[in-house]
Amino acid sequence: MYRFLLTPRWWGINVFVLLAIPFCIFMGSWQLSRFEDRVQDQRDAGEQAAAARTDPARPLRDLLPVDKDTSGKQAVATGRYGRQLLVPGRELNGRHGFYVLTLLRTDGGQALPVVRGWLPGTADPAKAPAAPAGEVTVTGALQVSESPGSDGVSAAGGLPAGQTGAISSASLVNLVPYKVYDAWITLAKADSGMTAVPATAPQGTGLDLKAFQNLGYTGEWFVFAGFVVFMWFRLLRREAEFARDAELGLIPSEGPGGDADQERNGTPEGDPDGPAVRDAAQSPVP
Repeated sequence: MYRFLLTPRWWGINVFVLLAIPFCIFMGSWQLSRFEDRVQDQRDAGEQAAAARTDPARPLRDLLPVDKDTSGKQAVATGRYGRQLLVPGRELNGRHGFYVLTLLRTDGGQALPVVRGWLPGTADPAKAPAAPAGEVTVTGALQVSESPGSDGVSAAGGLPAGQTGAISSASLVNLVPYKVYDAWITLAKADSGMTAVPATAPQGTGLDLKAFQNLGYTGEWFVFAGFVVFMWFRLLRREAEFARDAELGLIPSEGPGGDADQERNGTPEGDPDGPAVRDAAQSPVP
């Protein structure tokens, strides 16, 4: 009954199934591992943020370049405050407001963006307190440069003078006449009545939309594997039923759609007139 499995057609079907199922399982497992990695990154980021609050501050140069391991660490830097900018459209504790960003010019000549605090309302230079004069030493959480369009970061252009949408060296290089570190810090204790801005985890370390996309792709690949198995068994059952009927003489053994279908309809192949015409021609004339 199952001799049809040795035909070239079924050899092709079987080879496809044997290749498709492991491929789908591999891709589903890979997507699942990506989701698990993101879950672990979120745990590590939470533990790192908790440890950073108690770890002693380290010199800025020891923590650069900033990455997932150094993001959130307490950094200390010394210099003189320079130009001050406002970062509009930032929310804190569900309230709309803006950051007060001041460039700290260090002894090395580069400037470190320092978020001195957050204020509610519309960004207005008159609301922002002036930065302390003279040499200062600041301590705050080290942060990765922002990317326009990411969470909480405006990608809109055409901001008024003295404002920037993102805190990054790429955004600030055109606003100040000196080099800027590819990092920034948010003060642990805000200046002059402002609210301190909490440190955030670097991008790609939380359960964001991409993480749940990985989880969704995992389910899709395993469904594909199950669908391949289902279709193979369905084809196998159909062929087996046809072979059994052929062995019992219920239908010819040529295959589905052949002479059997024509004989079921009472019209053999090559006879367009059909049985009715033949019977009429063979009837004796009265």
